[in-house]
Amino acid sequence: MPQVNVATIGFTKSSAENFFERLVKAGVKKVVDVRLHNTSQLAGFAKADDLAYFLKKIGGIQYVHQPLLAPTDPILKAYKKEKGDWRAYEERFLDLMAERQIEKRFKPETFDRACLLCSEDKPHHCHRRLVCEYLNEKWDGALEVKHL
Repeated sequence: MPQVNVATIGFTKSSAENFFERLVKAGVKKVVDVRLHNTSQLAGFAKADDLAYFLKKIGGIQYVHQPLLAPTDPILKAYKKEKGDWRAYEERFLDLMAERQIEKRFKPETFDRACLLCSEDKPHHCHRRLVCEYLNEKWDGALEVKHL
């Protein structure tokens, strides 16, 4: 199977200009929003309806919200609000993806020239990276991942 190019991006600590320029320069054709709640106030340009509009106008980029690739509220709360341990969060989220069998609900081509979006500025402690790693493990390395 040929490799599929997929990117990931976070919007916090980024200006709108920098955010959209990174997407356009990377040749992204579709943003897959993997936030559970896509009406975030963390950055005005990242609310679902506004984001879809800006993506289309600025780069001809499609917008899709995919909460199936997001952690649940209890998992998020235990990590974010209660200052939980990253390893525990990671384990719970990996278990959730396995339970949901996301590798069977998507095909690698779904992510071709797509970019997974969430709020975290860096991928190190972010579920978008975990989604890519989980799928790559299940799909024998089909995804060529670049963190923007």
